[in-house]
Amino acid sequence: MSQVILLNKPFHLLSQFTDREQPDNPRATLADFLDAPSFRPAGRLDYDSEGLLVLTRDGK
Repeated sequence: MSQVILLNKPFHLLSQFTDREQPDNPRATLADFLDAPSFRPAGRLDYDSEGLLVLTRDGK
């Protein structure tokens, strides 16, 4: 059975665990909200969007 995390993503949060584009001025990432390194987003929401983000262990 797949494990999932449902996250109500707020505005100004990247839908990923790292911010490689701005290492000198990092933006908030999923790592700031979750300690779940084996999970991956099954989709993405824009940085300026909010809404339901589904994370799974296999990304599906």
